Amino acid sequence: MSASITCTSLSFAWPDGTPVFDELQLAFGPGRTGLVGVNGSGKSTLLKLIAGEIAPADGTVRVAGEVGYLPQNVTLDTGLRVDQALGIAGVRAALHAIETGDVAEEHFTTVGDDWDVEERARATLGELGLGHIDLDRTIGEVSGGESVLLRLAALLLRRPDVLLLDEPTNNLDLYARRRLYDAVASWSGVMIVVSHDRELLDRVDQIADLRDGEVTWYGGNYSAYEETLATEQEAAERMVRVAEADLKKQKRELADAQVKIARRKRYGQKMWDSKREPKIVMGARKRAAQESAGKHRIMHEERLAEAKDRLDEAVEAVRDDDEIRVDLPYTSVPPGRNVLTILDLELRYGAKVGGLLDLRGPERIALLGRNGAGKTTLLRTIAGELEPVAGEVTVHVPLRFLPQRLDVLDDGLTVVENVARFAPGATNNRVRARLARFLFRGARADQPAGTLSGGERFRAALAALMLAEPAPQLLILDEPTNNLDMASVRQLTTALESYEGALLVASHDLPFLDSIGITRRLLLEEGELKEITTEAVGYPF
Repeated sequence: MSASITCTSLSFAWPDGTPVFDELQLAFGPGRTGLVGVNGSGKSTLLKLIAGEIAPADGTVRVAGEVGYLPQNVTLDTGLRVDQALGIAGVRAALHAIETGDVAEEHFTTVGDDWDVEERARATLGELGLGHIDLDRTIGEVSGGESVLLRLAALLLRRPDVLLLDEPTNNLDLYARRRLYDAVASWSGVMIVVSHDRELLDRVDQIADLRDGEVTWYGGNYSAYEETLATEQEAAERMVRVAEADLKKQKRELADAQVKIARRKRYGQKMWDSKREPKIVMGARKRAAQESAGKHRIMHEERLAEAKDRLDEAVEAVRDDDEIRVDLPYTSVPPGRNVLTILDLELRYGAKVGGLLDLRGPERIALLGRNGAGKTTLLRTIAGELEPVAGEVTVHVPLRFLPQRLDVLDDGLTVVENVARFAPGATNNRVRARLARFLFRGARADQPAGTLSGGERFRAALAALMLAEPAPQLLILDEPTNNLDMASVRQLTTALESYEGALLVASHDLPFLDSIGITRRLLLEEGELKEITTEAVGYPF
């Protein structure tokens, strides 16, 4: 029997009663499926339900075959050996015991048919770029990105029939991402991958779009999905215009009909008053006129109601993924003005920036490098959060730093209160007016920061920094697209289009870097920072 997933009448709600799914009907067969949707739509929740991590309120999830699940936040005990993390420690121990002459029955039972487990483990690690990691090393000796790939290697070694991946490229450098891309492209079973990584989603066979608790299917990869969606949205917007025109027409015709009915009524009353015809004839004519007028009015009212329904349906089909629109004139930096100077800098953990590095004017600089190269350490040192071991960092303009952890927000304060902390001179009305442009309107601006979704939290943190006083003329972002859905990435891109200051961004997301107009690329490698050309971006860092 081939592997499959079937969700029947699946219902789930958050502890506060907010529904996520209500009698969802869904099935996945063999092949690679990209599950997309805005933050908070329930993508990760659906994977957890399929993996059995959480139970549905109602309905069933049936999986034919073994399930392998890679959660969004992978945490491994740093004291574990690599073979323990891979789940092969027991078989290895039994194999080694047999090799030393111990022929106890339990060793053979433990090994079963898995005599080549070490060879398979090393081959799998090699395929994921982890061939240099010895099976006896501990997890504490590998980087965060490598620990994600180790968890994936453990799943691949189990050979599950169904593989569930939740944002697997988060915190992976480009080298590790490309290894993961290859693993995804060669997968032959059932796979569901939740990701904001366009390159990864371009390796799937179909897209499942989760929106308002329902799934819409699109054949092909993410690029094909975007093309189809754009065509659908154009058609939907045309239907809105047609429906609006029809609604105006029906309103006009109803008004005209009411004028005609009123005119006939006045004429009929005049004839009645003048008694030009026998009373019985005039009475019959009056009743017929009233009946005709009633039918005429009802017909036009029904047509108007139908036109309103068609407009509502047309509007419903148009997606409302709002874009951030902000005007930030005070962030402007004149060309050639010195923004940042770094001189003979030596960081904690060994990374160095030798000689003199200047950032001038409204440059947009990408900081690239493998996991563990020291990018975050460099950014935190520039932002003043860490002291350098040696050398100097001089920032010549107001600076704001958005870290990966988004810990610039106080969870106990509302969105408005958080932003007000960064702009103490602004009135409450001014803060709210500017927050509305970051899509926090009305009651949304009064939400406590601790209750925000990942995308909302990012928007609130970005608003707090970009609306700060004095206005930041150097903005530093550390892996800003991690955990953002595609709509949020577009919102970030449009917000940065309005930003006129200097920008320093550490990211492995090449399509995002291309979209924000990067002007220089710096590579931190083997403890040294050096400038690279656009053509060198193909380098596996």
